[in-house]
Amino acid sequence: MTTITRTTALTSPASSTSLASSTSPIPVPAHASAPTSTSTSASATPPSPAPTPTAPAPWADLVSAALLGTERRTPPVAVRSGQGAAAALLDAAAVSTVRRRAALRPAPAGERPAPAPADPRPPLPPAARRRLALLLADRGGSGGSRRGTAPDLTELLPQWLAAAGEYGYRAPEALLPALLDAARARTDLRPATLALAGPRALWLARLNAEWKFALRGIGGPAELSGNDGDNGTGTGTGSPNGPNGPNGPNGPNGPDGVRRRWEEGLFAERVALLTALRRQDPGAGLALLSTTWPTERAEDRLMFLDSLRDGLSTADEPFLEQALSDRSRNVRATAAELLSTLPGSALAARMAQRAHTCVGLDRTAGAPAIAVEAPHECDAGMQRDGVAPKPPSGRGERSWWLGQLVEAAPLDGWHARFGGRDAAAIVALPVGDDWRTELHDAWCRAAVRQRNTDWARALLGAPGAPSQAAEVAPAGSSRDLTKLLTVLPNAERARWVAEFIAAHGLSEAFRMLGVCAVPWAEPLGGAVVDALDIARDAGSYPWSFSGVMGLAERCLDPAAADRLAMLTAVTDEPEGASPGSGGYWSEAFQRLVGTLRLRATMQAELAPEPTGHDGTGDSGTGTGTGTGTGRPNTTPAHGPVRATRQPLAP
Repeated sequence: MTTITRTTALTSPASSTSLASSTSPIPVPAHASAPTSTSTSASATPPSPAPTPTAPAPWADLVSAALLGTERRTPPVAVRSGQGAAAALLDAAAVSTVRRRAALRPAPAGERPAPAPADPRPPLPPAARRRLALLLADRGGSGGSRRGTAPDLTELLPQWLAAAGEYGYRAPEALLPALLDAARARTDLRPATLALAGPRALWLARLNAEWKFALRGIGGPAELSGNDGDNGTGTGTGSPNGPNGPNGPNGPNGPDGVRRRWEEGLFAERVALLTALRRQDPGAGLALLSTTWPTERAEDRLMFLDSLRDGLSTADEPFLEQALSDRSRNVRATAAELLSTLPGSALAARMAQRAHTCVGLDRTAGAPAIAVEAPHECDAGMQRDGVAPKPPSGRGERSWWLGQLVEAAPLDGWHARFGGRDAAAIVALPVGDDWRTELHDAWCRAAVRQRNTDWARALLGAPGAPSQAAEVAPAGSSRDLTKLLTVLPNAERARWVAEFIAAHGLSEAFRMLGVCAVPWAEPLGGAVVDALDIARDAGSYPWSFSGVMGLAERCLDPAAADRLAMLTAVTDEPEGASPGSGGYWSEAFQRLVGTLRLRATMQAELAPEPTGHDGTGDSGTGTGTGTGTGRPNTTPAHGPVRATRQPLAP
């Protein structure tokens, strides 16, 4: 029996099917022949007549013939000489599909979208616009190895977006779709992309479901700025502060609008709204959360509670104290963590009392030392204050409880406990009964949580000390010195990491480099390059240092490119070196130098072009000689480019 198994061509997309349903049957001459019916049901419904050469067969008849098979139902198509019925049916389906997609019947016009809002920010300079187009075109990456001398444009896009945002530019309208596509694929690009794209990105996102992430916001101040289509002037209904403006009483950012968005929005939209409101008005954000807190799901309460980190103050303590009795263990733990960051909170005082009972000076020892007596039980009060009673696998109960108590106790309270000693003196004291690692790990976590610079500096110690390499990860330790480094000021952090690399190399420094401010200031940049040069002279493969090399390409000061050019030469391979390592290192350094020069070029392209005729610059007014056409100043809108931390490379 001859049947058709390929019916995909006949089952067109929904849009095509809807078009077929609106197509009227085409008249067929009366003399057209029809197949003889062989069943009662078939005789009740006369078969469709064969079409004339100029009239296509009804789409439904083509689908029916394909589903039943051409032997059970003769297709209503003309069969050419030497052609089978199945092939004729497929040909007719293809022709019919083209016809149906080629035109639409007249229909009432849909409502036109509202015009895109104005964006008064200055446009990008022409060279910077072309650069952005190139970066977006290359965002797919090479899809393979990074080996080669060409810079990786994909990794430079975040840095370009941040720099353009500092100057206060707006994105070119023609590149908005590509920008939104890039941000959809990479969540790390979304904050900078939405800031550069401005209100027109939101306008486009409402017209394309693939960009709906932009409507959820990023939790920044722009969430409540309300400048969506208005130039910010006037006080009528069209201005942001007018009655019907975004910030007006009836607008989306007014009290009623915020409450409505909070009660009716999607979860991600509600998180973004609460985060933005906390950054703008912490008290208003807490009040908004309180209105629906009892009815929220446990997982939602956890996320909303985490949003209170922005603007956290003693005014939040009563709410957080109530959250300590929450049904969810994770909510209770988060509330306890937030309260422990408030040194004056009641929870911090309770935890300090418990911790000081367990840790103090050993009065029986001849020399000053620390004595530790871990708690023997985890009572109900400790559990309410966030102490988890069950330790993870491999940990003892008492050490687990002790670590949580010390971590939540205010660090400033230890000075009086140890006779007025400062942080460095306390850390230097010997600890009895092998409790040193457990105690210092807890103090490290407390310093990170409380952002205490003195304790972070004392616990880090001297980076060049011979014992410091072992202190990065002592046996049985859970400390994270990288997190501890984030507590230090940028300049001090860079110096510490530079000295650590000079003393111990790059093997333990990769994550440390990832939290240093960009661009790397000296002596950090020089320390990294020197360590890479030493690794090359040792005959190691550059692949072992690909992560550090990638960070160097994005984080070294571009001004160092000329000084590094001498490293691009192919050197003689030392005895015992990996075969071909000299050529690989040469390529790696060429890529490094090329990337640094490209970054310098990109920065120069973003600088506004002088438009004044008298050399006095541009006042931004666009009126009169020498005042230009409203270009921004040669410095970013918020002053010099701020140092930012680069995310860790994968």
